[in-house]
This record gives sequence, C-alpha cells and structure tokens, in this order.
Amino acid sequence: MRGNCGEYTPPHEGKSDDTQENAIDRQLDESELIEKTGSIQTQNAKHLIHCLTVIGQVEGHYVLSSQNKTTKYEHIIPALVAIEQDRSIEGLIIILNTVGGDVEAGLAIAELIAGMKTPTVSLVVGGGHSIGVPLSVSARKSYIVPSASMTIHPVRMNGMMLGVPQSLSYIDRIQDRIIDFVTRQSRISEEQLRKLMTNTEELATDVGSVVSGEQAVEMGLIDHLGSLSDAIEGLYALIENGEPRYPDAANES
Repeated sequence: MRGNCGEYTPPHEGKSDDTQENAIDRQLDESELIEKTGSIQTQNAKHLIHCLTVIGQVEGHYVLSSQNKTTKYEHIIPALVAIEQDRSIEGLIIILNTVGGDVEAGLAIAELIAGMKTPTVSLVVGGGHSIGVPLSVSARKSYIVPSASMTIHPVRMNGMMLGVPQSLSYIDRIQDRIIDFVTRQSRISEEQLRKLMTNTEELATDVGSVVSGEQAVEMGLIDHLGSLSDAIEGLYALIENGEPRYPDAANES
C-alpha cells in the first residue's frame, strides 16, 4: 500500500543495509584483532569458544626483527587473563605452529594456560618446537596432526656469557623447570624426556630429537592424534562433561 507522504519501504529493507554494515564492521574488528593478538572469539557456535594462536617465534624480553613472524607474550598474557575472567567464554583452543623462542616467556605463557579453570585444548600444526613443547602440553587436552613434528633439545643461550659456571648452573635450573612442567602436564616419563633431549645421533648441528605427530602420541607427550574437528570436539566434551566453571553462578540472580 502507498500513502501520500512518499514511497512505502518494507521494514525489513531498512534493516538489511544496517545488518550488512554491522557484519562488515564485525569482520574488520575481527581482522584487526587477529592481526594484533592472533586471537578471535567464535560467536555463532554450539559453545562460545576463543581461538588463540602461537605462531612463528615466541618473543620475550627483546623485540625481534620485523622480518620475523612472532607471538608477543605481552599480547598473549592479557588475552589469557581476559579469557579466564569472561564468563561468556566456555572454552579456549590454542593452535600452535612455532619454532620456539624466549624460554622464560614461553614457560610463563604455558604456566598461565595450565592454571586456567576455563576448559583448554591445544592443537599442534606444522611444528611445536623447542619452548613450543611445554606450550603444546599446557592445555587440559593436547592434539597434534600427523604431519606435524616437535623438536626436543636442551636449553641454549646465545651471545657471550660472563661467569660460565654460574650461567651453566642457571641453564640447568631452567631446564629442570621445563622437564618438571612437561612431565606434570603429559604422560611422558622424565627419563625418556631427558634421553630425547640429549640424543646426539639425530640432529646434524645440535643435540636433541625430532619426533613426528604419531611418535609424540605414542610416547605420551601429546594426548591425541587428530586435526581441527577432533580438537574442537574434545573441547566441547570438556565443556559439557567437566565441572561448572563458576559453581555459584546458578544461584546468581
């Protein structure tokens, strides 16, 4: 029907453009969030989950070259705090493809993930090398794709060292911390982990071992062999079968 005051516009037509504009704005916001922090929150899903990526080199106390693809721990740590306190987020999936990096920064991130009440799942794609190993096992459930690999080696230090005996003692203590964390968070034994670290027959210019995805599962380092759908199903299972994140939430008005 037309009136005398102008052309009639159906109500849904006026909302369509606005909805499209909002969708575009959301996509731009999500793209910016991924670019800055390597994370995104999934809204339209069975459960509201957050995806966090650890890619390239873990950047710690020193800024790396702009040519390096890095994961900055000053971005990851606040993101983990926000995820843990956000009651709308039901689970966290961490996707890793990292060559390693700053040992203390990587171990700090791993400890924070391990201490979260939010259900967490990790998925290794490509590689989970060096300090990527404790990051890979920090979640409640860990997955690795068959084509991925993990490099396990002792802690190394670059540059000139002053006070060599003291520096070596410090490195040994850091290595013990990493071994303790990995064995607590996985089913691999300390003896087997140390043996992999000190292997001299596999790497041409280094000490250590490279294990495939299947080998990582067989030795108990990673829980499951699988891909993205398996990791998401595992996270959903943790959300649905685990204890309530906030036991008193049901009593809140």
